[in-house]
Amino acid sequence: MSLKTAAIVFLISSAALGLSACSRDAGASASTRAASPAPAPAAAASPAPAQSYDPEHPELQKGWNGNTKYESFAKVKKVLFKRVFNDHRETIYCGFSYTDQKQMVLPSGFEAKDAVRAKRLEWEHIVPAENFGRAFVEWREGSPACTKENSGKPFRGRRCADLASREYRLMQADMYNLYPADGAVNGARQNYDFTEFEQGTKPSFGTCPMKVYDRRAEPRDEVKGLIARTYKYMDWAYPKYRMSDQTRKLMDAWDKTHPVTSWECTRAKRIEGLQGNANPFTADACRKAGL
Repeated sequence: MSLKTAAIVFLISSAALGLSACSRDAGASASTRAASPAPAPAAAASPAPAQSYDPEHPELQKGWNGNTKYESFAKVKKVLFKRVFNDHRETIYCGFSYTDQKQMVLPSGFEAKDAVRAKRLEWEHIVPAENFGRAFVEWREGSPACTKENSGKPFRGRRCADLASREYRLMQADMYNLYPADGAVNGARQNYDFTEFEQGTKPSFGTCPMKVYDRRAEPRDEVKGLIARTYKYMDWAYPKYRMSDQTRKLMDAWDKTHPVTSWECTRAKRIEGLQGNANPFTADACRKAGL
């Protein structure tokens, strides 16, 4: 073989070896790609809860599912009177009616110690303001903002909480927790827990079926379900309020044995439209009832 021929053979052999190596590398790369698992599909986004902490209000606690719109208790009472109860003028504990001038229409046989207050329409906190208010340090101990203008003396309690705590103002003004009530009956209920007295216990106000004895209160049967779903809502909506075990058992029982009414569902829908959040306990009960 001549030198020239040998050189040609060498070049051809080298090229063949190079192509073989490239094929092996390409095969290895393809094998590697085939062996690598395909990227996992992106997890479907979890649906947003029906109500949740509002990121636009970072000053509120995590777990806050309640009112973020209304802070003024005085304003909310006017909104409720004109836009929620405008065609359903009936008080919660007695079922009495009232006038455009917010005066009670008292039936014969109604009895109350405070005759003047009995004629006045008031707005009842179903879960008493004091019962959730005491969770606020401003209520219990006061705040640097809570000093009397003239004397400089500090004060505390509801007035201080209302002045110094936005969270308290929002809870106090939650429409789901407010309902018209006769002034005298509202005053007698105070911040007492609800209960069920023995069957046959006499009403405390004559023809009004509300019962108040020994720092406990029992409302008429027609609103026990509404009251229960309000308590459960407040417990769910606000981190600072928690029902006692005893109250929770009673409210669970009332929720089950006293179904929603058409009016309760109408009221809840109106409040949701105004306040911007739902009471899921009422909403679910209304959905199941087809209301």
